[in-house]
Formats: sequence, structure tokens, C-alpha cells
Amino acid sequence: MRALKKIVPHIFLMGYLLIILYPFLFVLFSSVKTNNQDIAANPFGLPGSITFDNYVNAWVNAKINTYFFNSLYIGVVSACLSILFAAMLAFAVTRMRYNRISAALFQLILLGMLIPNNSLLLPIYGVMRKLHILDTHMALILPYIANAIPFSVIILAAFMRSLPGEIEEAAVIDGLGSAGLFAKVIIPLTVPAIVTVFIINFLGNWNEFLLANYFLSSDELRTLPVGMVGFRDAYNTNYAQMSAGIVFSVLPVMIIYAILQEKIIEGVTAGSVKG
Repeated sequence: MRALKKIVPHIFLMGYLLIILYPFLFVLFSSVKTNNQDIAANPFGLPGSITFDNYVNAWVNAKINTYFFNSLYIGVVSACLSILFAAMLAFAVTRMRYNRISAALFQLILLGMLIPNNSLLLPIYGVMRKLHILDTHMALILPYIANAIPFSVIILAAFMRSLPGEIEEAAVIDGLGSAGLFAKVIIPLTVPAIVTVFIINFLGNWNEFLLANYFLSSDELRTLPVGMVGFRDAYNTNYAQMSAGIVFSVLPVMIIYAILQEKIIEGVTAGSVKG
């Protein structure tokens, strides 16, 4: 009976895993099929013959390489800058002793999470137009940073509150000021939470479509989600090359998770237990 109780949860988890992985496997198999006819003839089956021409054509001919590096650049820069600003703000709120100001500031940060992003599309567009940065990558980087700061501050502040005060007192006794305490003590101790926030922010920036679609009109500046629309026209959709493009879009996230998975788990568990 005990063995059955242990097996049943694993069976459900395996079934759940198959349900989650099936769409990706479908895209992966479609990306190595010869053409749309093969996909239409056997959409859910294994490929009869494997070809990697779809990846080459998608990367070169369909400009996936340009869209890929645009998304990578925008996603990394936006995530890093948002973490920098959020970490400084979280440090000011949690470790610098201005109780009333810190509490009011933190409440304002919480209010920033209550505003739906889509409702800000027109105001953001107006601001970008007045700054004369429409159709530039900066038109995406600035909104991405602003949008990520509230969530990032909440996560980082919860982690920073869990840090022992004795470490801070010892650093001050050694002669460190606020800037030195932040850079040499708080940031190294907060690395697990920073990695977790970076992954979440990067993933959000990488997949964002609405702002990228409206704020960028030049083809050479477009991001990968917007560029993927180019696979579809009024007459035909190349599903094989589109599947290859989707695989390219998934690769960075898989690589980041594979490299930083221990830090991600450490950041999530530490923040939930200590915060």
C-alpha cells in the first residue's frame, strides 16, 4: 500500500511532464521535416526523413539571426539595468533606516504592480515620441526597465530583509560607506535572488510582442517575436521554417536555465523561507 502511494504521484507527474513537453516535441519534430506537406500528412508523428535545411534557411534567409541578436541585446541590457536600479532601490528601502519614507516608497512600488501593462501602451508611445526615440531599441529598453522594477524590488527587498544586521554593522565598523556596503557586501550576498529576477525579467523581455510590434518599424531592428510573424503572408505559411525559428527562440532560455538552475532554485527557496 505504501509503495502504491509513492508510485501514484510519480505517475501523475510523468503524465503532467508529457503534457508540458508535447508541444515542444511537436515543434521540434516539425522543424526537421522536409516541407509543409510532410507536416500536414503526419502532423503528430515522427519525421520520415530528417533535414536541417529549415534551420539554415530560417537563420539566414528569414533573418532570424538579426531578430535573435536584437532580442538578446534588448533582453539582456533591459534585465541588467532593471536589476541595478531595483537593487539600489531595495537597498534604500530595507537597509537604510528611514522608516516612514521607506514604507511610503515601498507602497508606491506595490502600486506600480497594480497597473495593467496594456493600459499604458498609448502613454508610453506618447513619451517615446516626445523623446524622439521611436523606431530605436531604446524605445523598448526604457519601458522594459520601468515595467520590471516593481516586481524586482519586491523580490530583492524580501531577500535583503533576511540578511543579518550583524554583517552590515561589521562592514560599517570596517569603514565602508553606503556605496561600499551595497557593492561589496549586499550585492554578493543577494546573487541568488538577482539571478532569479534576471531570469524572470529576461524571459519577459524576450517574449514581449506588443511594444516591439508598435514601437519598431524598421525590419533590421525587430525582435524575434515580431520577426516570427514574417513567416506568415497572405498566401502561405512555412510551418517547417517557423518551427525552426521557434526552436531558436527557446534555446537561450533553455541554456540559461541549464547553467543557472542551482542559483535559481537557491534564490526562490531562500526568498520564500527567509523573506
